[in-house]
Amino acid sequence: MGSSLPDSKTCANSIQHQGVDGKDQNVLQKHVNFFDRDKDGVVYPWETFQGFREIGCGVLLSSLASVFINVGLSAKTRPGKFPSLLFPIEVKNIQKAKHGSDSGVYDTEGRFVPAKFEEIFGKHARTNANALTSDELMTMLKSNRVPKDYAGWIASYSEWKILYMLCKDKNGLLHKDTIQAVYDGTLFEHMAMEKALAGKKV
Repeated sequence: MGSSLPDSKTCANSIQHQGVDGKDQNVLQKHVNFFDRDKDGVVYPWETFQGFREIGCGVLLSSLASVFINVGLSAKTRPGKFPSLLFPIEVKNIQKAKHGSDSGVYDTEGRFVPAKFEEIFGKHARTNANALTSDELMTMLKSNRVPKDYAGWIASYSEWKILYMLCKDKNGLLHKDTIQAVYDGTLFEHMAMEKALAGKKV
């Protein structure tokens, strides 16, 4: 699927200037916005479920993801508000829910950090300079771990392993362009479109 995605240098150059532009969303918000199905600025568990189903995840994984993500992030994105049993995630505050033990490609304001993105491959891509194997991915996750940040470990592991499961190529490589598309918020739309087109051909 990586063949129709823009190359990583082009993406990095454009994202570098995207940070936050007036009323425009930051890059982390764009990453999450796919799951805001009705575009009201709030993501509910059933929207998370629908989003995961659209990109090709099964019912069980989509159900677990919707519970894990919304329960874990809701309160962090709604500072000062009474907790809601609907576990909504406010897209405008998603940077407040940024977990630890991550790659650092998003900064604390939800902006893309090109140097951190390139660092992933400079440090961990040994088999292919523009891709990660499963073992290299695990090495990266372990190197990013903050001591005793168990929630961050689980969150990072879950995110990356789902991405690897869905997007690795036939040789077991997770390509740089694909990872870039996750960070700039275009991958999910691309995956949903591919799944929809595949469904029409059946």
